[in-house]
Amino acid sequence: MPTGDLATRADVDADAIIRVVNLAAGYDRVAILRHVNFEVRRGEVFGILGGSGGGKTTLLKHMIGLCPAIAGHVWIDGDDMVAADGADRYDILRKVGVMYQSGALFGSMTLLENVRLPLEVYTDLPDEAIDLIARMKLELVGLSAATGHMPAELSGGMQKRAAIARAMALDPAILFLDEPSSGLDPITAASLDALIRRLAESLGVTFVIVTHDLASVFAAVDRVILLDKRAKGIIAEGDPRQLRDDSTDPRVRAFFNREPEVAAA
Repeated sequence: MPTGDLATRADVDADAIIRVVNLAAGYDRVAILRHVNFEVRRGEVFGILGGSGGGKTTLLKHMIGLCPAIAGHVWIDGDDMVAADGADRYDILRKVGVMYQSGALFGSMTLLENVRLPLEVYTDLPDEAIDLIARMKLELVGLSAATGHMPAELSGGMQKRAAIARAMALDPAILFLDEPSSGLDPITAASLDALIRRLAESLGVTFVIVTHDLASVFAAVDRVILLDKRAKGIIAEGDPRQLRDDSTDPRVRAFFNREPEVAAA
C-alpha cells in the first residue's frame, strides 16, 4: 500500500484503478478522515465499511469529487481527481458511474427514459443508438420487460437494478454504489449481490460499494477497508472473511462479528 508522499505518480501499481493517497477528508476544513491510503484493483468488488459516523459517505463524496479534499490525492485510472478542474475533471467523471442510496430515479420518467438520459446529455449519438444502448443496459440487469414502467410501479429491488443500469449507461470503468442493499429484504439483497458479482466478472467493471450489510459483504465483495470514527481513518484492510476470522484487533472483530465494542479504559 502506498504511504507518505511516495505516490505522487499514479502508475506505481498498474493493477490499481483507484489510488487514494494521504487523503484528509471532511467539511469546512474540519477533518473527519486523516491519512487515508488504499488502492482498488481493476475489476474487483471493493467495500468501504464502518460504523455510523465513521466517514463512509464522506469518503465516497471525496472520491467522486462532490467535496474538495483538505489534503491528499484521489487517482482515478491515472488522473488525480483532487487536482483536476475544467475539462480534465469532466474527463475523469466520465470514467465513473454512481448509484446513490435512494436510487435517484426520476419518477416522471419510464425506466427506459431514465437510462437514456445520460446518453442524451453527454453524447451526440443518434436517437436509435441511444435507445438500443439503454435497452441493452436494462437487459443486463434483468429489466428488459420493464422498460415502459414508471419507478413507482416497481419493487425496491427493481428500482436499485434500474439505477445500476443508468449508472452504466456511459460504460464507466468504475461504479460507485452507496448502500445498494439498503431497504431490501434478504432475498432481494442476495439477488442484487449476485448481479453485482456477475457484472464485475462478465464486464470487468470495478465496483466500489459503501455498505453496512455484512451478508452482502461476505457474498459479493473481494476486499474491504474498515473505517473507525475514533481513529479517523482505516483500521483494517483485506479480505472480509479473513478479517472476520483472523483479525486480532478487537475493534475489527467486534465489527465483523456484530459484537458490542468494549469501551477503552
